[in-house]
Amino acid sequence: MSWLKAMMEKEPPEPTNPIGIIVIGNLAPDLMDTPKEMVRKALKKAQFKTVDLGKNVPAKTFASKAKEVNADIIAVSANLTSAKDNLQQLISAIESEGLMGKVTVMIGGAAVTKEDAEKICAVYGRAKEDAVSIAKKVIEAKKASK
Repeated sequence: MSWLKAMMEKEPPEPTNPIGIIVIGNLAPDLMDTPKEMVRKALKKAQFKTVDLGKNVPAKTFASKAKEVNADIIAVSANLTSAKDNLQQLISAIESEGLMGKVTVMIGGAAVTKEDAEKICAVYGRAKEDAVSIAKKVIEAKKASK
């Protein structure tokens, strides 16, 4: 029932001084919004600006929006095997936009594993707490490399 409680939480306020920008959504054809929403709210509470693309999002849309908003992270929810099958398309779209090495891809969801993330050079999180921790580490590493 903790997922129900998490979904009933009020929308966190927009951070006034965000620590990073995250484009988040469900990779097409995934329509399961609840897990993505829990992660999005947790990231927002942790002071990240989140750009929510919603559900059933094509790979190219993730990449073009990330470029448009100068995102630090693309967070992808994949709860269906058919969405998992589109991860390589996501990486190709990111390459096409010239974002490889500039944006970190973070994946999670019922259909993906840590091994799936490693295959596409992404980071993997099992739960909303993992997402916040990983996102903070990504931002710290980015700052340290500048």
